This record gives sequence, C-alpha cells and structure tokens, in this order.
Amino acid sequence: MKDMVEIEVVLDEQYIDPLVTIRTRSNTQQVENIICAIENASHSDFPQIAATKEETVFFVSQRDIVRVHTEGRRVVIQTEEDVFTVRRTLAGLEDVLNPSRFLRISQSEIINLYKVKSFDFNLAGTIGVEFDCGIKSWVSRSRVREIKALLKQMSAGRDKAWN
Repeated sequence: MKDMVEIEVVLDEQYIDPLVTIRTRSNTQQVENIICAIENASHSDFPQIAATKEETVFFVSQRDIVRVHTEGRRVVIQTEEDVFTVRRTLAGLEDVLNPSRFLRISQSEIINLYKVKSFDFNLAGTIGVEFDCGIKSWVSRSRVREIKALLKQMSAGRDKAWN
C-alpha cells in the first residue's frame, strides 16, 4: 500500500453537503485516520463524549454511538462493541449530539440514524427500530407521528437527489 492518498474532488450541484467516499481494499489504520481527520475538520462542533466503563474514562466518537438510553437512573451509551455510563442527563447529551445524526425516539432513548438498518411499521401503530449491529428498539407511541413525518421528509429529499 502506498503512503500517499489519491484525492479526487467532483463538483456536483445535487449535493448540498459534501459527500466523502473512501475506496480501499480493506479497513486499515490509515483509513481510520482519514475518517477521524475528516470528522475533526467537519464536525468540530460535535465533540466526543466522555464516558466511563469500570472506572476508566473513554472518549466516544459520536459516529460510534448506536444509541443512548437510560437504565434505571443511569444514562448509557451503547456502541456496536461496548456499553458505557455517562454522567450527564439524556437532555444534556441531546444538546451536544449532532442533531442531523441523532433523534430522540422516546423519553428514555436517543438513536443514531446513521446506524439504523430499518424501521418496522406494524399494524398496532408502533415502530420498531433495528440497527445494523442487530440491536432492536421501539419508538414510543407519543413520538410515532413525529418519526413518520421525519422519515417521509427524509424519503422525499432522497427521491429528489436521485432524480
């Protein structure tokens, strides 16, 4: 593998925000470093979240978070590999999480839309959420209408981009 990275910039009016695609044979440390550098440059307003596990403090990147939820009186960050405890309220985390990436689906849970595999609309009027990593969750009944409207809006925007 070369130490150099080939960069191609394509200007396209259909994109409002930049889209970065990395083509590589395998996910290497170099690829992870490039991703971190891009995130740091483009999302400096959305910091990593300080969280603890077994009395050790970790800094969790927002892109690694699958969901944030409460377990009893604790606020927990769940990634694909691990679970961490946070010393903030859910509302306090909602204030620092990237609003274009994260969505509150209930009084006790915030999800990362970029980690969602599917939304399951069942006949009882509830919405199930399945994440890429296999975790499942549910949208609270009080938020179903809001989530449906958001998904419809996102779908309409995506259809325009494809035309």
